[in-house]
Amino acid sequence: MKRSILPILLFCLLTFCLPLVSLLPQAAGQAASSVSLAAGSAGEQSTSASPVPESAAVSQAAQSTPPAETPAPAQAVIRVQNASTGEVLEVPVLEYMIGAVASEMPITWPDEALKAQGIAAHSYALYQRDHANTEALGGGWFSVDPARRQGYMTTEVLQSYWGEEYEANYQRLKTLLEPLVHTVLLYDGAPAAACYHAISNGRTEASQRVWNEALPYLQGVDSPLDKLAEGYQETVSYTTQQMYDILATQFAGLDLSGSADGWFGETSLTEAGYVDTVQVGGAFVKGTQLRAALSLRSSCFTIQRTEDGFDVTTLGYGHGVGLSQCGAQAMAAQGQSCAQILSWYFPGTTLEEYAG
Repeated sequence: MKRSILPILLFCLLTFCLPLVSLLPQAAGQAASSVSLAAGSAGEQSTSASPVPESAAVSQAAQSTPPAETPAPAQAVIRVQNASTGEVLEVPVLEYMIGAVASEMPITWPDEALKAQGIAAHSYALYQRDHANTEALGGGWFSVDPARRQGYMTTEVLQSYWGEEYEANYQRLKTLLEPLVHTVLLYDGAPAAACYHAISNGRTEASQRVWNEALPYLQGVDSPLDKLAEGYQETVSYTTQQMYDILATQFAGLDLSGSADGWFGETSLTEAGYVDTVQVGGAFVKGTQLRAALSLRSSCFTIQRTEDGFDVTTLGYGHGVGLSQCGAQAMAAQGQSCAQILSWYFPGTTLEEYAG
């Protein structure tokens, strides 16, 4: 009985367990498959998060690399023709102002006079840019002669001129003028013809008396301190023959056949006291023309007959229009600012920041 029951129990046990055993590999496979997918998902996330997309890489590189410096705008230049060589020089504004001031005023003069000269030189240059026949000057706005220290001096000329004092003198002018490179003397919003001369005769001349162009801010102002300037009065002597040669060469149609006592006659003066016309050999000659012919310091002159020839006495130095440099020096020594100096010599103008 027992033997007959045992096979039956064994059969029942096998019948129950075999289906369960058949399920084990499938469950393990499903578990393994599930782990594999999780790892794959994590791997994909890691892979996708690891390399930075190209656009993002560029963005991060831009953030990690310092931005490139914005290039400074091209510095404005003054175009001048070298009268000795014909070469046109393009000079940065500050360098031009320094070279112009150095050629026009002693470095020992007061700060405010030097500043007034620098602004006047820059303003005049811009006026010439707008009005001059630049084609005739090869593209230059006006002519200078650095080698002769006329109008502007180059760095090389300054180094030779100042010698051991070059660095100190250059730095002084740079300190004074650098803050003023955009400050221009304007009339009706445009650069003014801020011309200048060394010494007036005590009053500056009207522009139309020299250049046949009447500018409202160049009609002459009193400059009495000029009379105290060194070199205010000078006398030059000519022999009779020297005077004859000059007059006959420079002016056609003069009658110089008679006595030299009668060569010079009636003289008329401008409102400022400069010679307007003078009768020479029966003809009337402009005072500015006779000044040029005789190489006089000023067109404010008198002619005196002497035993051996002629004495010509001048008052002032230069054409007499605009800023008197010695007047500016005297005003600055009295405590006047460059703005006050410029407003006196150029009435109706304004000092403004100018980017034109």
